[in-house]
Amino acid sequence: MMRLDFTLNGEAVAVEVPPDWTLLQVLRRELGLLGTKENCLEAECGVCSVLLDGRVVNACILLAAQCQGRSVTTIEGLGDPERLHPIQQAFLDHGAVQCGYCIPGMVLAAKSWLDENPGRLPGEDEIREALAGTLCRCTGYQKIVDAVAAAAAALAKG
Repeated sequence: MMRLDFTLNGEAVAVEVPPDWTLLQVLRRELGLLGTKENCLEAECGVCSVLLDGRVVNACILLAAQCQGRSVTTIEGLGDPERLHPIQQAFLDHGAVQCGYCIPGMVLAAKSWLDENPGRLPGEDEIREALAGTLCRCTGYQKIVDAVAAAAAALAKG
């Protein structure tokens, strides 16, 4: 076992976990955060996406030990039911959610890209590229792209 200290959704966390555990295992098994989904376990689908120091990563292949002293944000740490993050609100407003399985990863991938490009109003191709690491099997991506564009506009306004 190893002690893992990191910041999770703005709060200090200390857990004892096996040294070979991935961040996904820590989040779901040890901390009970089920918004980060488990699927391919090969970083192919993106449903396990979280933010590590603000950048999108696949939690299924990231050793938890690599998060020592760092900041992790999951979908649970973005907005709250009374006040959604603008990206979450845009997904709702544009009907970009069907089953919802991929949406946490999509939202966090969008947040990472928009944070790296503040004030930028991305075109459709840029949005599709930013989300390319997260697969959706329920829908075409147009409503998702529209939602990210709307979120970019809302965030640019402040």
